[in-house]
Amino acid sequence: SLYLTPRKEVCSLAGNNTSVKAVTVSANGKGALSGSLDDTLKGWKLTTGKELFTLEGHINSVKAVAVTADGKRAISGSRDYTLKVWDLTTRKEVFTLEGHSNSVNAVAVSADGKGAISGSWDDTLKVWNLTTGKELFTLEGHSNSVKAVAVTADGKRAIYGSRDNTLKVWDLTTRKELFTL
Repeated sequence: SLYLTPRKEVCSLAGNNTSVKAVTVSANGKGALSGSLDDTLKGWKLTTGKELFTLEGHINSVKAVAVTADGKRAISGSRDYTLKVWDLTTRKEVFTLEGHSNSVNAVAVSADGKGAISGSWDDTLKVWNLTTGKELFTLEGHSNSVKAVAVTADGKRAIYGSRDNTLKVWDLTTRKELFTL
């Protein structure tokens, strides 16, 4: 049973100077990316715990991070109201995604790596094209900030949670709310 298996720390990831607010793991399980209150993202090697790099560009704390399935790009959301798309090979910023009117709290990326969805304190979700860096559309319906978001593997639905104590399921093709949990 998973719950009866003894737990053992493999390594400790030390290097952030401030509170860590977001973390994601690469699809191959070998790397991680963390975002923190010091406005940066840090790349980590999970087999050794070694810090590999730091990504700088946000002007406020990083609250959300996701990595594409191929491990080539990362998307970070910040209290600076923006998202940034990063090339993890060159470790350079590719795009800044602008459109939210408050802190970006959540981000998820589609399985094909071509799209992302973000949630914000502005009570909205925004869907982005990661090839062009353009906003595709906005989903509205919560009465409070969006705190978490996920996309189904087929990329057809988004599920997100809010401080209004609900989860909403949206059809991304029709841009219609399917139901509230």
